[in-house]
Amino acid sequence: MFLRCNERFKNGKNHRYWNIVENKRTSSGRIVQRQVLYLGEISDNQQDTWRKAIEVFEDGQEQPRQMHLFPQDTLSPSHNETQMRYM
Repeated sequence: MFLRCNERFKNGKNHRYWNIVENKRTSSGRIVQRQVLYLGEISDNQQDTWRKAIEVFEDGQEQPRQMHLFPQDTLSPSHNETQMRYM
């Protein structure tokens, strides 16, 4: 995953809009990019924070590894498991 910037000239000013994008390899071997999260206009501090949030250092490795924001193997709870109690 990585941050992608889209620039747009609007109302006499340049605007920079940010997305978190993920590369995926299809069964045919082609790589496609998927927008995971739209961030909109963010400050430089927020940009640095998002870059750190998607990179994780593992023990014994010098290079960071990119993590998934929404892991593929995570299952959403079924409606039967989620019960609410009203009082």
